[in-house]
Amino acid sequence: MDEARPLWATPLQFVFACISYAVGLGNVWRFPYLCQMYGGGSFLVPYIIMLTVEGMPLLYLELAVGQRMRQGSIGAWRTISPYLSGVGVASVVVSFFLSMYYNVINAWAFWYLFHSFQDPLPWSVCPLNGNRTGYDEECEKASSTQYFWYRKTLNISPSIQESGAVRWEPALCLILAWLLVYLCILRGTESTGKVVYFTALLPYCVLIIYLVRGLTLHGATNGLAYMFTPKMEQLANPKAWINAATQIFFSLGLGFGSLIAFASYNEPSNNCQKHAVIVSAINSSTSIFASVVTFSIYGFKATFNYESCLNKVILLLTNSFDLEDGFLTVSNLEEVKSYLASAYPSKYSEVFPQMKNCSLESELETGTGLAFIVYTEAIKNMEVSQLWSVLYFFMLLMLGIGSMLGNTAAILTPLTDSKVISSYLPKEAISGLVCLVSCAIGLVFTMEAGNYWFDIFNDYAATLSLLLIVLVETLAVCYLYGLRRFESDLKAMTGHALNWYWKAMWGGVSPLLIISLFIFYLSDYIITGTLQYQAWDASQGQLVTKDYPPYALAIIGLLVASSTMCIPLGALGTFIVRHLKRGDTASVA
Repeated sequence: MDEARPLWATPLQFVFACISYAVGLGNVWRFPYLCQMYGGGSFLVPYIIMLTVEGMPLLYLELAVGQRMRQGSIGAWRTISPYLSGVGVASVVVSFFLSMYYNVINAWAFWYLFHSFQDPLPWSVCPLNGNRTGYDEECEKASSTQYFWYRKTLNISPSIQESGAVRWEPALCLILAWLLVYLCILRGTESTGKVVYFTALLPYCVLIIYLVRGLTLHGATNGLAYMFTPKMEQLANPKAWINAATQIFFSLGLGFGSLIAFASYNEPSNNCQKHAVIVSAINSSTSIFASVVTFSIYGFKATFNYESCLNKVILLLTNSFDLEDGFLTVSNLEEVKSYLASAYPSKYSEVFPQMKNCSLESELETGTGLAFIVYTEAIKNMEVSQLWSVLYFFMLLMLGIGSMLGNTAAILTPLTDSKVISSYLPKEAISGLVCLVSCAIGLVFTMEAGNYWFDIFNDYAATLSLLLIVLVETLAVCYLYGLRRFESDLKAMTGHALNWYWKAMWGGVSPLLIISLFIFYLSDYIITGTLQYQAWDASQGQLVTKDYPPYALAIIGLLVASSTMCIPLGALGTFIVRHLKRGDTASVA
């Protein structure tokens, strides 16, 4: 199998594949959100520490295992110990769950990309109502960007119980997204190796263009100042450290089996230690770089909304008190308001309820929210908004496709490694079947209640499972296979000795950190009590909190159990098979 195994054309292809897989929406959206939540620049302290003690060591461990065993996740862990085959199966199950729902993001990116060529952008204005006498009531209560997302894109139902029908437009976009993924993985490393150059590099080109544009926008400095002003008190907040660790963990894509699959196509002599450091550093640098871009644009949006709010107050006071046009300005607004309140108290008290409380700080604190709402809110107010919209959603698509290549590799590599499956089906047919099944199940997410199911998969399909998988992986290498034995394997394979840093992290620090995270998430679920979700209320034009129905809770439990139970069941199955074989041997003797 080693002799016939395909290889990356160059080590650079492998690095690009890892970067394309690791750098995704978490970098350009989740990280800036966490920066905003946990003290701006001060969040970098726990983030860099967690990268050092958790991210890099675990990334190196997975790459080293894949390169040493030269198999996908199932075969690699079975080679380390027959009792660990369930770890590989758990990784494949989690990757399958992820591929089912993650490609829906690419479908939404396609949907927004196609609509980005319209002038004006369809989410920039509210549509007229049925009588054509005013704007749509739901849109007026929400906003034009929220209306386009919840009503035009999702046509979302009021609750998870009301499933509704499959919406053909998002369904077609999902089929297109899966077709694109299939074409990229059709020839294995031969085709994927070429595609990753685009999916890894093009997002950076778009980010650089956006950085130049973002820094020239009015109000960009407000956003950057808000991001980089450290709130040192947040360093004492345990949630800041927990979220930094979680962000590193999921951003690098640990536990899915994708990194093991990619590394299995390396030359055995490849310096995977150097590549682990490079990929970790680029991944984290991208997060910080994307934050600068995001917050410059976010500052523009906040400043635009703040100044629009002030102009509405100025117009209201000018009309209510018959003031001369141009007399009332932003600079003298507070002074004139105080004068009017004292000179005309009764009239001012009538007008006061209609005045909004304008605050730049509150605009900056409103939260970064969903990529498909907040960024579109900023884009619609830019000059040549169609161009910026096309660039942004093209970037999202490249990031999403790059991540999907890793997800599908985690599923396909163990399947194509299997002599039973590959003897009956060629690689292209296996790839096609995986894409077809995932696409068919993924159509659930294009129903009117599909977004609620998307949130369930996003929140519960991977978190606990991945923590358990990576914990077992680390303990298995260090204490079952043996750290000294693995160290000698690496030295024989790459010619480089394992230094004390990697051994200390693998043997103690990283496993303890994963156990802490696992306990935190488990206790958080228990303390939370009844699990809830955010449902869209069209009458109010906002999200409302509702309890999950019993059948949704059962599916959440099934999602978590179906992957985590693979580990003990795999070990139990191996034990029973070995016990039966031993019994048969004894009876023959």
